[in-house]
Amino acid sequence: MNIEYSEERFREGQVLLINKPLEWTSFDIVNKIRLSLKRYLGIKKIKVGHAGTLDPLATGLVIVCTGRATKQIDQFLGMDKQYIADVRLGATTPSFDLETEVDKTFPFEHITQEAIHNTIDSFRGEIEQVPPMFSALKVKGRKLYELARQGKEVELKARKITISELNLLEWEGQNLKLDVSCSKGTYIRSLARDLGYELESGGHLTGLIRTRIGPYQLSESLSIVDFEKNLATFATK
Repeated sequence: MNIEYSEERFREGQVLLINKPLEWTSFDIVNKIRLSLKRYLGIKKIKVGHAGTLDPLATGLVIVCTGRATKQIDQFLGMDKQYIADVRLGATTPSFDLETEVDKTFPFEHITQEAIHNTIDSFRGEIEQVPPMFSALKVKGRKLYELARQGKEVELKARKITISELNLLEWEGQNLKLDVSCSKGTYIRSLARDLGYELESGGHLTGLIRTRIGPYQLSESLSIVDFEKNLATFATK
């Protein structure tokens, strides 16, 4: 990733590849970059936006656009994405991940490697997926996670998504590690839930790393700490 740390270039528009840390929101990244530009370059007002939300309990690649490059955000939103996902079988949570506590447990000793591979095979291609209640999707102007935290239930319709690649990397006891490439709109938390169900057990997500967005790789990204350090170094020259 080639970044020019000047006010002119940030205003003209730059595409930043940032490695989001655990428990940060995508908006936290945007706000940190905006504040850093103000602090080190004196830019009081500039457009900064991210090209796709990544859950707080996930880490990995977030694309951030500045200045005129924010006009490209829709282009990035439509790109396919790749993840490394950790799934725990034998239990479910209301959020389908570790944001909420386990609500039900299920047997998992009957699950074989053959069953796992057969189930994974059935999820490749175009499928229908019901999104999680704990998500930023809106119903009548209200975000679903706000309704979920109030204990309200909404009947959600399945949406068509495409999983182009789904491969088992590791399997140990209740724990699976998966490599997933998928279309816009795919919820890996829902995939974890659905895999558990199809294996006649339960399942929830315990870890998630976004490794790619379209042609953009996590290996090309900067940590938010390094971005700020580089900006500070430029400002003192």
